[in-house]
Amino acid sequence: MSSPTNTDSFKHGRSFKESRKQRIFLEEERHNKDIDKDAEDKELVVDWRMKQRLKTAQVALVMCLNIGVDPPDVIKVLPCAKLECWIDPFTLPQQKALETIGAQLKTQYERWQPRARYKQCLDPTVDDVKKTCTSLRRSAKKERILFHYNGHGVPRPTTNGEIWVFNKNFTQYIPLLLWDLYVWMDSPSIYVFDCNNAGLIVKSFTQIIKQKDKEDSKNNPNNTYRKHKENILLAACSANESLPLNPKFPADLFTACLTTPIRVALQWFCQNNRLVDGITIEMIDRLPGRVNDRRTPLGELNWIFTAVTDTIAWSVLPRELFHKLFRQDLLVASLFSKLFVGR
Repeated sequence: MSSPTNTDSFKHGRSFKESRKQRIFLEEERHNKDIDKDAEDKELVVDWRMKQRLKTAQVALVMCLNIGVDPPDVIKVLPCAKLECWIDPFTLPQQKALETIGAQLKTQYERWQPRARYKQCLDPTVDDVKKTCTSLRRSAKKERILFHYNGHGVPRPTTNGEIWVFNKNFTQYIPLLLWDLYVWMDSPSIYVFDCNNAGLIVKSFTQIIKQKDKEDSKNNPNNTYRKHKENILLAACSANESLPLNPKFPADLFTACLTTPIRVALQWFCQNNRLVDGITIEMIDRLPGRVNDRRTPLGELNWIFTAVTDTIAWSVLPRELFHKLFRQDLLVASLFSKLFVGR
């Protein structure tokens, strides 16, 4: 059957205008009533782009090793882990080993943030740490500072909010108040604590930040911004745990996971997978390429690793927290992606 024409419409007493009106679609009220609402919804869409960025441009590397002398509260059962930054400290003279390990840690961090300014504190005193932190804060201004602490050669942190350094003659362990460290570092900062019972430091810092927030609220009640919440802490273990001493892995395993994750992951996989035969630690050490060059084997592995960790973080973290940890700061993003290996 043929469809009715305009002529047929006129024959039945309907005008051309009425016939055309019947053929116009999407003019019902339901087609127009949500237009304003759609415009409002567009305004509520959150922009995924990072508006505020920070840069970690200053790094303090504090190494309290005191090579050859075990702290009094640590009992080591031989054989045990001894590598620091993948270097055996007992194959070199004591001072040379300390300097070599410090330089290697700097190199490991430079792979992820080559433009930062690095300052080393090797077996320091309280004054050495203070000078380093205050100097870096003056240079950093409102940018973030990284404080890396290796406490393998000193006693455990205390419940009174103290970590340990040395006196000038290396005859005593001297406590360093975390409150003082926090004041010297100021905000924003990120801390890495590779030592026994590192969770105690996190608890102490939590109390310090709460107290600082109360002081700020009292002094300036109209200011809702809390700069102390911009601080980030990474700890190697919980408050009641000691560092692992497996001789198959380095003594600074937490640091190794954060700065050389591919090497740690490959070594762990090869040592725990019986299907991998003939792969030695020396072969892993000689894996060619650079982590920032995807055209090389090492760079390709790092690219895959970053893609996987970013996907996991995007899937489980709130958007604001994901942007803060994985998009706001290059070095912070690098550390948190490598934290998956440490866990």
